[in-house]
Amino acid sequence: MGFLLLCFLSLLKPSSQQFPRACTPADNLMRKECCPAWSGDGSPCGELSGRGSCQDVSVSDAPNGPQFPLSGVDDREGWPSVFYTRTCHCAENFMGFNCADCRFGRFGINCTARRTSIRKNILELSGAEKDKFLAYLNLAKSTISQDYQIAVGTYTQMSNGSNPMFRDISVYDLFVWMHYYVSRDTLLGASRVWKDIDFAHEAPAFLPWHRAFLLLWENEIRKTAGDENFTIPYWDWRDLESCEVCTDEYLGGRHSTIPNLLSPASFFSYWQVICTRSEDYNNGNFLCDGTPEGPILRNPGHHDRTKTPNLPTSADVEFSLSLTEYETAPFDKFANFSFRNTLEGFANPNTGISNTSQSSLHNALHIYMNGSMSQVSGSANDPIFLLHHVFVDSIFEQWLRRHRPLQDIYPAMNTPIGHNRDYYMVPFIPIYRNIEFFLSSQELGYDYDYLTEPGKMHLLQLKNVKWRSSSLLSFALPLRPELPFCVMQDSVSEHSVYQYSRCSLSRGFFFLPSRITNGKEISTRL
Repeated sequence: MGFLLLCFLSLLKPSSQQFPRACTPADNLMRKECCPAWSGDGSPCGELSGRGSCQDVSVSDAPNGPQFPLSGVDDREGWPSVFYTRTCHCAENFMGFNCADCRFGRFGINCTARRTSIRKNILELSGAEKDKFLAYLNLAKSTISQDYQIAVGTYTQMSNGSNPMFRDISVYDLFVWMHYYVSRDTLLGASRVWKDIDFAHEAPAFLPWHRAFLLLWENEIRKTAGDENFTIPYWDWRDLESCEVCTDEYLGGRHSTIPNLLSPASFFSYWQVICTRSEDYNNGNFLCDGTPEGPILRNPGHHDRTKTPNLPTSADVEFSLSLTEYETAPFDKFANFSFRNTLEGFANPNTGISNTSQSSLHNALHIYMNGSMSQVSGSANDPIFLLHHVFVDSIFEQWLRRHRPLQDIYPAMNTPIGHNRDYYMVPFIPIYRNIEFFLSSQELGYDYDYLTEPGKMHLLQLKNVKWRSSSLLSFALPLRPELPFCVMQDSVSEHSVYQYSRCSLSRGFFFLPSRITNGKEISTRL
């Protein structure tokens, strides 16, 4: 089954995130302009069709906190102004570096259709759904992005743009590199670095940044696989004593003789990691260039238990949700009674008091995996990263719905660099401000199966679901539903028409999308 799926997927051509290929020539860098033409009408940003226009980037000048006292030494300062001061500003329904894509939650030729996509528990997927998810990951790992490249040198090393230094990367590794780039140390030359800097962790943007990151990653996999219905599943790790997705059926079991490697029965054992050698990059004053650095490492449960005694519990999650303040001063890992800091794992999940000597909740899972997942810069190499962060995002969504915060409670100034309300998120192009993702997932076009109100699930509504509940929780989580479901959907991309028709039981068959390209139909049934 998986082999047939991979054969089908290899026929699809992707489009894929970071520095748009069309904006990496020296001319663009010297002019600091990234406004590529939309192929639909040939105009920059699709302006002739009303999709967007090329505009100046207005960077926030709100003061940062004291954690980064330097200035003018890091390409990420005032993102993206070191590289580009003009980018596409897309109209309401559109997004993308050239406004070619539909905004999150919108679909169709002119992006006028609305639909809510549902993220589901990976352990509740049918066998066919699970196999498709794994195959899509493998496809993304092996497919070179057609639209994006990564920077392999700083702007200074590029001679201020006159000597571009960019490299091709696979769709999956593109996002691994982005997670490295946003969290890397500042290179000061002569093996000197500034370490107290991270544009996506240990501060207010942690949750909005990862929300945007997952949506962009999900969107690129959709385009790569030609399946606009794809969503990344989550792994509910509460109250577990072992890693239930660390099997060859899911994300790879343990090697029988080398415990920190994956079982050769899983194709994930053949994946190569990138961006894991931060000290080498720092000492050599260079950026990760995407060179393979060895296999995924994982040895769950064999970690330092003095730092992480156990996996998070339902009580830990519920306590974090009870905290009414999203963020508190000093807006970093030392914040007390902060929902963000508690969920991220720097505060005690029983008191909300900062305790950086212990790792809880989100951080605990990374430490528990005891391998590639345990190093911030390279953690996205392990596909468990996706399942883990999608569940963390669902907890963030619960907090937003429970407390219904106004956007102005997100700190506007004096946070660690990159985390102020109106700072553009590093390293995304197209550009997004932190505050744009401090809102309900429903406004971004997606939801979670266990949070969806009865009758609101689009296409995948499941009936007669059994529920389990906990006295500690204010919500219930569905057990695996047994009824079949069918989905029929048509969609149109820039080059192809996709037709969907799937019906399945929990372990039954489904039809893959049919893609009609140049009058020819490609269809596969598993």
